Amino acid sequence: MRFSASGQSIGVLSRAGLTACLLALPLAGVAGDLLVGNKSADTVWRLSTEDGRRVGAIDTGVSPHEIAVSPDGRRALVTNYGGDAAGNSLTLIDLEGGEAPRAIALGENGRPHGVRFLPDGKRAAVTTEASGALLLVDVDAGEVVARIGVGDGTGHMVAIDEAGDTAYVSKIAAGTVSRVDLGAEEKTLERPSGEGAEGIAVRPGSGEVWVSNRAAGTVTVHDPDSLDLLHTLESPGFPIRVVFTADGDRALVTNARAAELAVFDAGDKTRMATVKLLREGARYRETLLGRDALPIGVIADPQRPRVYVAISGADEIAVIDTATWRVIDHWPTGREPDALALTH
Repeated sequence: MRFSASGQSIGVLSRAGLTACLLALPLAGVAGDLLVGNKSADTVWRLSTEDGRRVGAIDTGVSPHEIAVSPDGRRALVTNYGGDAAGNSLTLIDLEGGEAPRAIALGENGRPHGVRFLPDGKRAAVTTEASGALLLVDVDAGEVVARIGVGDGTGHMVAIDEAGDTAYVSKIAAGTVSRVDLGAEEKTLERPSGEGAEGIAVRPGSGEVWVSNRAAGTVTVHDPDSLDLLHTLESPGFPIRVVFTADGDRALVTNARAAELAVFDAGDKTRMATVKLLREGARYRETLLGRDALPIGVIADPQRPRVYVAISGADEIAVIDTATWRVIDHWPTGREPDALALTH
């Protein structure tokens, strides 16, 4: 494999040499860079949103699954899910480049997956599948300060309300969404959403909780207080993630096995566009979900009329123009990209 830090070939590297090269690359870049978690390469890459150039890279723990950026934009947290052996750590990345990355141990809490910073930027909420818990982590101290049981059914992803008082956890095996009072440090509600509940997000400005139910092929919309089901939207093809544009007007759903991005008008709850992501003639590799394009991670750029989708089976990012809802570019990544985040 050949790498270049400045457009110049540096030759074929051994694994040890590759690791050293990755660690040597700077993390500094312009505001709005795209962070990409490469699940099968144990790295996070930093891509310029100007043209997709790799401007930084760093080693993480085994199988980085999700990334969260702090409200002040100075730090990022990565969940190290693990492979054959369960992971039990986070990687803390200094996005300003002044400090080396460090690991935060989670002790007996294995298989960390979902992660979100709380509004204070000092704490983060982390789901751990192996221990059926939602953790509160003091990021500065590098320690778990609360462990909130969410019960059976594999707590997978987490979303936080705008006030930072409440967390919502999706549970794949149970097909439910849970409501967690972060002040009281307890789960207060759990309601059905749909089979294979995975992706979860709070719609900005409304508080609505949206859940993508991958086995059911639906997206459900819930009241934030009661978790009552308000709407069910059809999104067949393994809907695995749901996110919003910054204004909350559009909901973006990656249908992994349909190889498409579904775009919903979040106000009237109708599908307004479908972006096909399967490329004719492209070579797709085996991933944790099979061999295909398999789009997973998705994020809307608040500064540009773009959406970025991680195509895990092609080791690339699809760049989508939101004016036309068409793919306008593809950017290379490391092996099996999944989690996405934007610096700011």
